[in-house]
Amino acid sequence: MKKMWAGRTDGALNKIADDFNSSIHIDSVMYKEDIKGSMAHAAMLEEAGILTALEAEKIISALEKISSDIESGELLIDMEAEDIHMFIEATLTEREGELGKKLHTARSRNDQVAVDTRLYMRGKCLEIDTLLVNLIDAIVEVADKHKYDIMPGYTHLQRAQPIVFAHHLLAYAEMFKRDLSRLSDAVERMNYSPLGACALAGTTYPISRAYTAEKLGFLGYTKNSIDSVSDRDFAVELLSVFSIIMMHLSRFSEEIILWSSWEFSYVELDDAYTTGSSIMPQKKNSDMAELVRGKCGRVYGDLMGSLTMLKGLPLAYNKDMQEDKESLFDGAETVIKCLEVFAPMVRTMKVKSENMYRAAEGGFINATDLADYLTKRGVPFRSAYKTVGEIVSHCIKSGYVLDNMPLSEYKEYSDIFAEDLYEEISLKTCVAKRISEGSTGYASVEGQIEDMKKFISEKSR
Repeated sequence: MKKMWAGRTDGALNKIADDFNSSIHIDSVMYKEDIKGSMAHAAMLEEAGILTALEAEKIISALEKISSDIESGELLIDMEAEDIHMFIEATLTEREGELGKKLHTARSRNDQVAVDTRLYMRGKCLEIDTLLVNLIDAIVEVADKHKYDIMPGYTHLQRAQPIVFAHHLLAYAEMFKRDLSRLSDAVERMNYSPLGACALAGTTYPISRAYTAEKLGFLGYTKNSIDSVSDRDFAVELLSVFSIIMMHLSRFSEEIILWSSWEFSYVELDDAYTTGSSIMPQKKNSDMAELVRGKCGRVYGDLMGSLTMLKGLPLAYNKDMQEDKESLFDGAETVIKCLEVFAPMVRTMKVKSENMYRAAEGGFINATDLADYLTKRGVPFRSAYKTVGEIVSHCIKSGYVLDNMPLSEYKEYSDIFAEDLYEEISLKTCVAKRISEGSTGYASVEGQIEDMKKFISEKSR
């Protein structure tokens, strides 16, 4: 089959080389965007007097028919074609003859590919934005139900201080909120039209790049024609955002996996988001969370592959850049699939508040509050820290926890200790006393939940 670019060569590739060169198995998903961009280009060619009104009308009508035929299944995309752009153009030419050949006036595949990819990723980013908001909503829903449930807070995976479960969950809500901001920033930078840059040097035709940019919903058009066709910063930036989203999902997954274990038993995932063992009938495996954790590395690979592909390319377009879409589309689809399963998994998990509280009772996580007890009564913090460290050591040897060590033994370390220390170091008091902004204190956590609810409401309008 002769290629549409035949001329300088005979356009006949070796079959293996042809398959190697083809990208339609990846870029065929962009058929709607390719047709949308072509329709805008045809309308602009009419505006510029390059096509007559009748010619533009016929081309646009034919493109609309091609789109609907693909949608209905009447027209099957030919996977033997070089790419989706050539398939659409060849189909148009088959249906409209010489008129179809006029569409590519003042356009190159270079700027055509660049605009299609931006349009396609704009849609995918909107999907991801919606799914992130849904995940934050799921987190807030669970947090609201457990804003008074005490659990151990950890550092170094060691029990550290008492917190409420809602506070821990809301930390992830903050991460995903930042992800939304990063995604929005990346989309805004991407949202400029390269159409009209042609191969690299622009065109001699009196086209209007502003016209097509506005018609396609871009904020404007790119300012340098060489950069327009060779820029893939937007792909790298989006993959960077996707990688950060996956890193957050992976961290959350790790905690859910730990919390689901018998050793922690803080949560139990709904059966719909777990699997069993082929040999051990007692098992309930958190496979969805584990898969999300594993797929994080996949998206990292997409990012590194794109960075490596681009690092040595001279300006302007090079065929290497055909590799951008496979990693970019894979990164987006992986994030979408992970978010689709993650939100309902979080929303339906059973929280075992009693087990969390029992865990919080051990591990001396109120030791800081005991030191604060002394500090508030005039003992320098470092001295109070040393005294409490000695008390903890004594408790471990004697089988006590801070809450049940006799006052008489406390007095051996300092006469300042009095009966009120037990109320001061109770877990509920430890949490309630956290009054700084953003803390785990009840009032602070309620405020965080309300702020997140307001954010979700504003995003959902």
